Amino acid sequence: MKKLILLLLVILFGCSSLDSYNIYIDSNEGDDNNLGNSKQSAWATLVNLDKTKLKPGTTIHLKADSEFNGFIEINDSGTEGNPIILKSYGDGKKPIINGNGEKKYTILLNNVEQIIIDGIEITNKGTQRLEARTGLTILAENSGDLNNIVVQNMVIRDVNGSLVKSDGGGSAILIRKFGEKIKSRINGLQILNNHIYRTERNAINFRASANRDKWYPNLNVIVKNNLIEKVPGDGIVIFGCDGAIVEHNTLRDFPDILPDSEAAAGIWPFSSDNTIIQFNEVSGHKAKWDAQGYDSDWNSVGTIIQNNYSHDNYGGFVLVCNAGASYGEKINVGTVNTIIRNNLSINDGIRPYPTSRRGVFSPTFHITGPVENTHIHDNIIIIPNKNPNVDNTIVRIDNWGGPWPMKTTFENNEFYIEGDMKNQLRERKNIEFIGNIFSKELVETEMDYSKNPISKIENIDIELIKNKFLQENKIYPKKNHHNLK
Repeated sequence: MKKLILLLLVILFGCSSLDSYNIYIDSNEGDDNNLGNSKQSAWATLVNLDKTKLKPGTTIHLKADSEFNGFIEINDSGTEGNPIILKSYGDGKKPIINGNGEKKYTILLNNVEQIIIDGIEITNKGTQRLEARTGLTILAENSGDLNNIVVQNMVIRDVNGSLVKSDGGGSAILIRKFGEKIKSRINGLQILNNHIYRTERNAINFRASANRDKWYPNLNVIVKNNLIEKVPGDGIVIFGCDGAIVEHNTLRDFPDILPDSEAAAGIWPFSSDNTIIQFNEVSGHKAKWDAQGYDSDWNSVGTIIQNNYSHDNYGGFVLVCNAGASYGEKINVGTVNTIIRNNLSINDGIRPYPTSRRGVFSPTFHITGPVENTHIHDNIIIIPNKNPNVDNTIVRIDNWGGPWPMKTTFENNEFYIEGDMKNQLRERKNIEFIGNIFSKELVETEMDYSKNPISKIENIDIELIKNKFLQENKIYPKKNHHNLK
């Protein structure tokens, strides 16, 4: 009899061990008293998950049409070939996890690697805005190298973080990388096919150290095919990375709710090298300062902004900048070797009210501070008639508390202009225009039209130019997955 009982226990615990690689949670038909290791024995809430140690190869299955309140903290790693996976199962709508502001995140990846999060909807809306609130936080802090994290097919919405960057802001996705004791980074992060909306302040935001003496950047970062809308601040900020690729994303409909103190832009690197930003569409940015579609920001080397579509952004098409006060220090080697090419800008630089910093200000191109060797070529810039109260500057070169921009070249660009436009080039000797085509002469501007010919074109077919560009660059409008109200 004892041998029979022992045999039954071995079989029971043996099966439990095997089944523990799958965890099922169903808010509609589950029960937290179940084992949670099959569809028929699913848990009902996230409570038991918090008590469970996850082994490599474990999959957490959340039932479609389920809705959970709470949060998920993943503190265990997978291994190569045996990742830990959080995903949905069954037919129906994505399972929803409502953080309700209980934590500063709804999902936390805490110094872990070999993780896949796929097909979940998350929110994190508290009773009032809170700094640093996120939907998903990914930490790499004194962790060493963390490999292979995938976030895909998610909906991340309704996160009410702070609207003020200096207070900590807030994000749909926050990636934090710091290593005072142990150099730390993520090698292989993919953020793919997600829909992000109504997240305050930002959408996808990296944070890291800018110190070049301790430079240990994230590697193999891909941010691709995401739809971001109704986010008031920064869309995609690449910080502390080398070789990141940001492509085929659509960012649109930025609400005009930031305070006057706040600067933000669509897609930009900050303290990152060799970033490639391509095949994206950014439109309707309305931040009180900056508000360009694209930006190559300080302490970044080798940024390429190419084959993108930009339109109807309050602050302009592109910003290239660097802060002079810290230039030459360990945290700022300059913004160097930026290339901006083969892009289309339509109706950018339309801010309808004065800024608190400089009054009326929304140049199509803003080049400021100690930036060096910026090459802007083969872009198409279409500027329809502007309201008389709107800035009519195409290129603005100015200073940001230190050396002026050095070696800026505009080459082989096409400028189709309907109204009276001008350049503001206070340091004329450091900028060169070669082989550009203008549809009409600029006002209040010295320009060598022997090198930059006038090609008078009337009745520009903007739709034809736009559709040809979008087709050639495979930039297709993304549809809403939700009825956004």
